[in-house]
Amino acid sequence: MDGLKVVLVSPRNPLNIGAAARAMSNFGFSDLRLVNPYEVAFREARSAVGAGAILEQAREFPTLAEAVSECSLVVGTTAGEHRELRQPFRRLELGARLIRRHQGTVALLFGSEKYGLLNDDLSHCDFLMGIPSRPQHRSMNLGQAVAVCLYELIRDPRAARTMPAVKKSATSEQTEVLRQRLQDALRISGYYDHSATAGSERRLRALVKRMNLNHQDAVIWLGILRQVLWRLKA
Repeated sequence: MDGLKVVLVSPRNPLNIGAAARAMSNFGFSDLRLVNPYEVAFREARSAVGAGAILEQAREFPTLAEAVSECSLVVGTTAGEHRELRQPFRRLELGARLIRRHQGTVALLFGSEKYGLLNDDLSHCDFLMGIPSRPQHRSMNLGQAVAVCLYELIRDPRAARTMPAVKKSATSEQTEVLRQRLQDALRISGYYDHSATAGSERRLRALVKRMNLNHQDAVIWLGILRQVLWRLKA
Protein backbone atom coordinates (compact mmCIF):
# COMPACT_ATOMS: atom_id res chain seq x y z
CA MET A 1 0.00 0.00 0.00
CA ASP A 2 3.02 2.34 -0.12
CA GLY A 3 1.94 3.57 -3.54
CA LEU A 4 -1.50 4.76 -2.48
CA LYS A 5 -2.29 8.44 -2.97
CA VAL A 6 -5.13 10.05 -1.02
CA VAL A 7 -6.60 12.77 -3.24
CA LEU A 8 -8.99 15.36 -1.82
CA VAL A 9 -10.86 17.14 -4.62
CA SER A 10 -11.94 20.71 -3.84
CA PRO A 11 -11.97 20.31 -0.04
CA ARG A 12 -13.56 23.31 1.67
CA ASN A 13 -12.73 23.03 5.38
CA PRO A 14 -9.11 23.07 6.64
CA LEU A 15 -10.15 21.10 9.72
CA ASN A 16 -11.41 18.28 7.50
CA ILE A 17 -8.13 18.27 5.61
CA GLY A 18 -6.29 18.05 8.90
CA ALA A 19 -8.52 15.21 10.06
CA ALA A 20 -7.84 13.34 6.81
CA ALA A 21 -4.10 13.79 7.32
CA ARG A 22 -4.41 12.51 10.88
CA ALA A 23 -6.27 9.40 9.66
CA MET A 24 -3.53 8.82 7.08
CA SER A 25 -0.90 9.00 9.79
CA ASN A 26 -2.91 6.61 12.00
CA PHE A 27 -3.03 3.93 9.34
CA GLY A 28 0.40 4.37 7.74
CA PHE A 29 -0.24 6.44 4.60
CA SER A 30 1.70 9.59 3.77
CA ASP A 31 0.99 10.80 0.21
CA LEU A 32 -1.74 13.47 0.43
CA ARG A 33 -2.76 15.37 -2.67
CA LEU A 34 -5.22 18.25 -2.94
CA VAL A 35 -6.96 19.48 -6.05
CA ASN A 36 -7.97 23.12 -5.87
CA PRO A 37 -8.38 23.36 -2.07
CA TYR A 38 -10.79 26.08 -1.00
CA GLU A 39 -8.62 27.36 1.84
CA VAL A 40 -4.84 27.70 1.44
CA ALA A 41 -4.30 27.78 5.22
CA PHE A 42 -4.98 24.04 5.50
CA ARG A 43 -1.30 23.35 6.29
CA GLU A 44 -1.88 24.93 9.70
CA ALA A 45 -4.97 22.84 10.53
CA ARG A 46 -5.00 22.05 14.24
CA SER A 47 -7.00 18.87 13.60
CA ALA A 48 -3.92 17.19 12.12
CA VAL A 49 -2.66 16.05 15.53
CA GLY A 50 0.58 14.13 15.02
CA ALA A 51 0.33 14.47 11.23
CA GLY A 52 1.95 17.84 10.64
CA ALA A 53 4.56 16.34 8.32
CA ILE A 54 1.85 14.94 6.02
CA LEU A 55 0.27 18.39 5.70
CA GLU A 56 3.62 20.04 5.10
CA GLN A 57 4.45 17.59 2.32
CA ALA A 58 0.96 17.57 0.77
CA ARG A 59 1.00 18.48 -2.91
CA GLU A 60 -1.50 20.81 -4.58
CA PHE A 61 -2.70 20.38 -8.15
CA PRO A 62 -4.86 22.65 -10.30
CA THR A 63 -6.65 19.71 -11.94
CA LEU A 64 -7.56 16.15 -11.02
CA ALA A 65 -5.98 14.83 -14.21
CA GLU A 66 -2.59 16.12 -13.05
CA ALA A 67 -3.03 14.73 -9.53
CA VAL A 68 -3.59 11.17 -10.78
CA SER A 69 -1.44 11.26 -13.92
CA GLU A 70 0.99 8.49 -12.84
CA CYS A 71 -1.62 6.27 -11.19
CA SER A 72 -2.64 3.01 -12.87
CA LEU A 73 -5.81 2.65 -10.76
CA VAL A 74 -8.10 5.52 -9.79
CA VAL A 75 -10.89 4.81 -7.31
CA GLY A 76 -13.55 7.35 -6.39
CA THR A 77 -15.62 7.32 -3.22
CA THR A 78 -19.29 8.19 -3.33
CA ALA A 79 -22.54 7.52 -1.50
CA GLY A 80 -24.00 6.77 -4.93
CA GLU A 81 -27.34 8.44 -4.28
CA HIS A 82 -29.30 10.76 -6.59
CA ARG A 83 -27.05 10.14 -9.60
CA GLU A 84 -26.62 7.69 -12.43
CA LEU A 85 -23.23 6.03 -12.13
CA ARG A 86 -21.40 5.01 -15.29
CA GLN A 87 -18.54 3.26 -13.51
CA PRO A 88 -18.71 -0.05 -11.61
CA PHE A 89 -19.76 0.52 -8.00
CA ARG A 90 -18.32 -1.62 -5.20
CA ARG A 91 -19.01 -1.81 -1.51
CA LEU A 92 -16.03 -0.76 0.59
CA GLU A 93 -15.13 -4.34 1.58
CA LEU A 94 -14.81 -5.51 -2.04
CA GLY A 95 -13.31 -2.27 -3.28
CA ALA A 96 -10.56 -2.40 -0.66
CA ARG A 97 -9.77 -5.97 -1.65
CA LEU A 98 -9.40 -4.96 -5.31
CA ILE A 99 -7.13 -2.07 -4.33
CA ARG A 100 -4.90 -4.34 -2.22
CA ARG A 101 -4.53 -6.76 -5.14
CA HIS A 102 -3.56 -4.05 -7.62
CA GLN A 103 0.10 -4.12 -8.66
CA GLY A 104 0.68 -0.44 -9.22
CA THR A 105 0.07 3.08 -7.97
CA VAL A 106 -3.45 3.79 -6.71
CA ALA A 107 -5.28 7.09 -6.26
CA LEU A 108 -8.18 7.12 -3.79
CA LEU A 109 -10.42 10.12 -4.41
CA PHE A 110 -12.67 11.98 -1.98
CA GLY A 111 -14.91 14.85 -3.08
CA SER A 112 -15.74 18.14 -1.45
CA GLU A 113 -17.84 18.26 1.68
CA LYS A 114 -20.67 20.03 -0.11
CA TYR A 115 -20.95 18.23 -3.46
CA GLY A 116 -18.81 15.11 -3.26
CA LEU A 117 -17.13 14.08 -6.51
CA LEU A 118 -18.67 15.72 -9.58
CA ASN A 119 -19.46 13.75 -12.74
CA ASP A 120 -16.30 15.04 -14.41
CA ASP A 121 -14.27 13.82 -11.41
CA LEU A 122 -15.94 10.41 -11.59
CA SER A 123 -15.01 10.10 -15.26
CA HIS A 124 -11.36 9.70 -14.20
CA CYS A 125 -12.19 6.67 -12.05
CA ASP A 126 -11.79 3.01 -12.92
CA PHE A 127 -14.44 2.10 -10.35
CA LEU A 128 -16.33 3.70 -7.49
CA MET A 129 -16.49 2.62 -3.88
CA GLY A 130 -19.03 3.32 -1.16
CA ILE A 131 -19.12 2.96 2.61
CA PRO A 132 -22.19 0.99 3.77
CA SER A 133 -24.33 3.42 5.71
CA ARG A 134 -27.94 3.96 6.75
CA PRO A 135 -30.08 4.82 3.69
CA GLN A 136 -31.67 7.74 5.56
CA HIS A 137 -28.24 9.26 6.24
CA ARG A 138 -25.65 8.42 3.57
CA SER A 139 -23.32 11.41 3.80
CA MET A 140 -20.27 11.29 6.05
CA ASN A 141 -17.79 13.86 7.27
CA LEU A 142 -14.76 13.97 4.97
CA GLY A 143 -12.23 13.10 7.68
CA GLN A 144 -14.37 10.21 8.90
CA ALA A 145 -14.79 8.82 5.39
CA VAL A 146 -11.03 8.88 4.84
CA ALA A 147 -10.46 7.10 8.16
CA VAL A 148 -13.02 4.36 7.46
CA CYS A 149 -11.67 3.66 3.97
CA LEU A 150 -8.03 3.56 5.06
CA TYR A 151 -8.83 1.30 7.99
CA GLU A 152 -10.52 -1.17 5.64
CA LEU A 153 -7.46 -1.10 3.40
CA ILE A 154 -5.05 -2.09 6.19
CA ARG A 155 -7.44 -4.41 8.03
CA ASP A 156 -6.22 -8.01 8.23
CA PRO A 157 -9.06 -10.52 8.81
CA ARG A 158 -6.47 -13.11 9.85
CA ALA A 159 -5.55 -11.03 12.90
CA ALA A 160 -8.99 -11.66 14.42
CA ARG A 161 -8.30 -15.39 14.29
CA THR A 162 -4.96 -15.10 16.07
CA MET A 163 -5.21 -16.70 19.49
CA PRO A 164 -3.63 -14.88 22.45
CA ALA A 165 -0.47 -16.32 23.93
CA VAL A 166 -1.20 -19.14 26.36
CA LYS A 167 -0.11 -18.37 29.91
CA LYS A 168 1.25 -21.03 32.23
CA SER A 169 -1.61 -22.36 34.34
CA ALA A 170 -1.54 -22.59 38.11
CA THR A 171 -0.45 -25.99 39.41
CA SER A 172 -2.72 -28.27 41.39
CA GLU A 173 -0.49 -27.66 44.40
CA GLN A 174 -0.96 -23.90 44.12
CA THR A 175 -4.75 -24.14 43.86
CA GLU A 176 -4.88 -26.52 46.83
CA VAL A 177 -2.76 -24.20 49.01
CA LEU A 178 -4.95 -21.31 47.87
CA ARG A 179 -8.06 -23.27 48.84
CA GLN A 180 -6.59 -24.07 52.26
CA ARG A 181 -5.63 -20.46 52.98
CA LEU A 182 -9.02 -19.21 51.87
CA GLN A 183 -10.71 -21.79 54.08
CA ASP A 184 -8.55 -20.75 57.06
CA ALA A 185 -9.44 -17.09 56.48
CA LEU A 186 -13.15 -17.92 56.33
CA ARG A 187 -12.97 -19.94 59.53
CA ILE A 188 -11.00 -17.32 61.49
CA SER A 189 -13.21 -14.47 60.28
CA GLY A 190 -16.33 -16.29 61.48
CA TYR A 191 -17.79 -17.06 58.06
CA TYR A 192 -18.02 -20.68 59.22
CA ASP A 193 -19.85 -21.07 62.54
CA HIS A 194 -18.14 -24.42 63.04
CA SER A 195 -15.38 -26.38 61.39
CA ALA A 196 -15.75 -26.64 57.64
CA THR A 197 -17.43 -29.82 56.52
CA ALA A 198 -16.15 -32.11 53.81
CA GLY A 199 -18.88 -30.78 51.53
CA SER A 200 -17.89 -27.16 52.05
CA GLU A 201 -14.26 -28.07 51.41
CA ARG A 202 -15.18 -29.62 48.06
CA ARG A 203 -17.30 -26.63 47.10
CA LEU A 204 -14.46 -24.26 47.95
CA ARG A 205 -12.02 -26.36 45.92
CA ALA A 206 -14.43 -26.31 42.95
CA LEU A 207 -14.78 -22.53 43.31
CA VAL A 208 -11.01 -22.05 43.16
CA LYS A 209 -10.76 -24.39 40.15
CA ARG A 210 -13.42 -22.40 38.28
CA MET A 211 -11.27 -19.29 38.64
CA ASN A 212 -8.91 -20.92 36.11
CA LEU A 213 -5.94 -18.98 37.47
CA ASN A 214 -2.67 -18.76 35.63
CA HIS A 215 0.60 -19.25 37.50
CA GLN A 216 1.28 -15.56 38.13
CA ASP A 217 -2.26 -14.81 39.34
CA ALA A 218 -2.06 -17.76 41.73
CA VAL A 219 1.19 -16.39 43.19
CA ILE A 220 -0.49 -13.01 43.73
CA TRP A 221 -3.57 -14.50 45.41
CA LEU A 222 -1.43 -16.70 47.66
CA GLY A 223 0.45 -13.62 48.77
CA ILE A 224 -2.77 -11.71 49.44
CA LEU A 225 -4.24 -14.50 51.53
CA ARG A 226 -0.99 -14.98 53.43
CA GLN A 227 -1.11 -11.33 54.47
CA VAL A 228 -4.84 -11.54 55.33
CA LEU A 229 -4.21 -14.57 57.56
CA TRP A 230 -1.29 -12.86 59.25
CA ARG A 231 -3.49 -9.89 60.14
CA LEU A 232 -6.39 -12.10 61.27
CA LYS A 233 -4.14 -14.09 63.58
CA ALA A 234 -2.40 -11.03 65.03
